[in-house]
Amino acid sequence: MSIQSLPFRVLLYYKYVTIEDPILECEKHRELCESLGLKGRILFAHEGINGTVSGTIEATDAYIKHMHSDLRFADMWFKVDEEDQHVFRKLFVRPKKELVTFRLEKDVNPLEKTGTYLKPKEWRKMMDDPNAVIIDARTDYEWDLGHFEGAIRPPVDSFKDFPKWVRDNLAALKDKKVMTYCTGGIRCEKFSAFLLQEGFQDVYQLHGGIVTYGKDPEVKGDKFEGMCYVFDERVSVPVNHTEQAQLVSHCVICGTPTDWYVNCANFDCHRQHFQCPDCVEKTQCSCSPACQESPRHEYKEPYAQKFMAYKRVPRRNQSAAEK
Repeated sequence: MSIQSLPFRVLLYYKYVTIEDPILECEKHRELCESLGLKGRILFAHEGINGTVSGTIEATDAYIKHMHSDLRFADMWFKVDEEDQHVFRKLFVRPKKELVTFRLEKDVNPLEKTGTYLKPKEWRKMMDDPNAVIIDARTDYEWDLGHFEGAIRPPVDSFKDFPKWVRDNLAALKDKKVMTYCTGGIRCEKFSAFLLQEGFQDVYQLHGGIVTYGKDPEVKGDKFEGMCYVFDERVSVPVNHTEQAQLVSHCVICGTPTDWYVNCANFDCHRQHFQCPDCVEKTQCSCSPACQESPRHEYKEPYAQKFMAYKRVPRRNQSAAEK
């Protein structure tokens, strides 16, 4: 399928580069994106830019051209997905202290030190090395939706929790070949740098992240189990395009394999959980009978109208189970 066969594109990108005035950059960037009709989330910090936006082919082409005309972003890598509509509802352009919140006592600079990049084919080969260990640099709920075969599941729900977890649990791995990966690469830049700072000797990162691995024509997403979590209305995207592709997440109600990640419609819960489309309808998007009976359920007045949001999302690409 041609990249231009659908009218919209999703751009995922980042660049570690010195930004003198993140607030001013946000103001200028917001004006640019609004003029192009782009929607999404873009962060600026003194250490660089991190963004995901959606827009028409014409708008995203213009955006890429504009960014590449700036010497700071001339070589910035845009990972591109095609879509039939926007995957964001609004545009957010904000200044941040860090592109990804790590909160280290002694910060690391990926421009000075980071893990060795592995292309998808190199990554797939190293996965078979008995002296290699794979660490997921994402959160536990992202791992639950999909992960590389044999990858260590981090028991954290925020990136800032990684330093303590590593120091408390992974010292025995310092002599191993440590392979790290994340969605698009930005977290691994810092995470792998942190591991090197902590004394890990042999640290690697998947260049371009999971999304790039899934599009590589040689590896075809091999050995990735489940789906990849993304932070937009799609929620999940397919990675493994081999005959072995399968879902690893299951409906909390009936146990059916599903990649539907939804939030409980009880305002007092909002637990993110897996639920198949049938059970979403039967339980009114509730994670338990108690939540379905809650007086503050979105199906019940005066909240009923707000449930229309759940009728529109989660939007899904074709899942591995439906192919």
